[in-house]
Amino acid sequence: MAVNVGIVGTGVYLPETIMTAAEIAAATNGVWTEEAVRAKLGINKKYIAGPEDGTQEMGARAALKCLENTGVKPEEIDLILCIGEEWKEYPLTTSALYIQDRIGAVNAWGIDVQNRCCTCVSAMKIAKDMLIADDNINTVLIAGGYRNGDFVDYTDKNMSMMYNLSAGGGAIILKKNYGKNLLLGSKIIADGSLSRTAGVEIGGTVKPFTKDNIEEGYRSLRLMEPQKMKDRLNEVSVPNWYKCIDDSLAQDGLTRKDISYLDILHMKRSGHVGMLKDLGLTEDQAIYLEDYGHVGQIDQILSLELALKQGKVKEGSIVCMVAAGIGYVWSANVIKWG
Repeated sequence: MAVNVGIVGTGVYLPETIMTAAEIAAATNGVWTEEAVRAKLGINKKYIAGPEDGTQEMGARAALKCLENTGVKPEEIDLILCIGEEWKEYPLTTSALYIQDRIGAVNAWGIDVQNRCCTCVSAMKIAKDMLIADDNINTVLIAGGYRNGDFVDYTDKNMSMMYNLSAGGGAIILKKNYGKNLLLGSKIIADGSLSRTAGVEIGGTVKPFTKDNIEEGYRSLRLMEPQKMKDRLNEVSVPNWYKCIDDSLAQDGLTRKDISYLDILHMKRSGHVGMLKDLGLTEDQAIYLEDYGHVGQIDQILSLELALKQGKVKEGSIVCMVAAGIGYVWSANVIKWG
C-alpha cells in the first residue's frame, strides 16, 4: 500500500518588538521614504528579535506552540529537522538538538539543514522522503528560527531587497500515513553560479574578524557581486520559479488552475502581484505578509497558519508553497488540505 505523508499542524513564534516602515526609512538616511517602503517594498512593519530571541530559542518556542496546537506528544517525535539559520546563539552547536532537549523529544534524533530562505520547502521534501524510506520514522518535526535581519546595513543601497528581513520562529509536524493534509509533489532548482553573490562578507575564514572590522562585520550581509546577481536573476528567476510550481503540480496530475492558495514568501509588492497574475490567481488567494516582513524560511509556515485562521485554506484546498533562497535556490511544493 502506498505511503502518504500529512501535515498535522503548525506553530509560529514572533518577537514583541517591531520595526515600522517609518523606522526603516529613517535607517536609510532618507534614501527611502516611508511611503516608498510601504508601497514598493511592501513593508508596513516587521519583527525585531529581543535579547531572549535567539535563533535556536525561537525555533524551540515555535515547536512548543506546534505541540500545543496539534496535541502531539514530544515523545512521539522520531526526527527533528531544524531549519533555523546559521546565525544563532552559539556557533558550531546543533540547533536541532537544542530543540530536542528544550521540548523533551527524548526519542528523536536531529539534524540541521540549510538552504537559506528555501529551507522549509526543502526540509519538507526531505522529511517526506525519509518518512517513506525509513520504517522507524513516523513523525517528523521541522522547526527553526530566523533573525538574519541583524546583519542588514540600511545605508547600503544595494540591500533594499533585504530591508524586509524580519525575525521569528516556525514549526510544522509531518506524520506518516496521516491520511489528510497530504504533502504531494515538490520541485527544487539550484544555480550554484550565484553561490557567493550574496552573504555575510566578514567573519568567515576568507575575511576573518579583526579588531578593526568588528562593527562593519556585524552589518556585512551584502550583495558581493550585485551586477552578476541582478543579471542572472533577471534571466532565470521567474522561469525557474514557474517550472518548480508546474512540475510539483504535474507530479499529481494538477495544473495552475487547481491552486486554491499560494503560500508565498514576502517579496516586493510588484513581484507578489505579478506572480499572482501570471498564475491566474486573485489577491484573495494569497496573504501578502506586509505586516510581518520576510521571516526567511519561516514565511511558508506563517502564511499557512494565517490562511487556516482566515479560512483561505479549508477542506479540499490545493496549497502551493513557493520559496527562494540566495545561493540561489527556487522551490515549490503542493499540499492537498483536508
